[in-house]
Amino acid sequence: MCTFSQIYIQVIFAVKGRTSLIGASWEEELYKYITGIITNKGQKLLAINGMPDHIHILIGMKPACCLSDLVREVKKASNAFVKEKKFVKYKFEWQEDYGAFSYSHSALYNVIAYIQNQKEHHKKITSKQEYIGFLKKFEVE
Repeated sequence: MCTFSQIYIQVIFAVKGRTSLIGASWEEELYKYITGIITNKGQKLLAINGMPDHIHILIGMKPACCLSDLVREVKKASNAFVKEKKFVKYKFEWQEDYGAFSYSHSALYNVIAYIQNQKEHHKKITSKQEYIGFLKKFEVE
């Protein structure tokens, strides 16, 4: 008998103070770096994208993985990467908190499309409106 699981988590976190510091010229490099962190931790990155002030990551997780440890490692390592590369002249830091939302396998196509279309999506709503929408949808007070 083998263990089987389908655990899909969308993680959303922002630049500290929701400052728009993620530059279009280097966001792809940041996403590749974060992809490497997640892959090296034995998890499967399904989608990553964002805006200058926040990012969305959809992960296929193994049950033994601790989400908070993974997010902490992603933030810590990517923060150091941004500083090392000197992408911004200001202090770059991720906010402490994050949102994590689970999905069924049947919802993956829509969630991936949603993440891939962040730039278009945010022409209609702000980051704050988006996050409040997630909290309402998932019935978080």
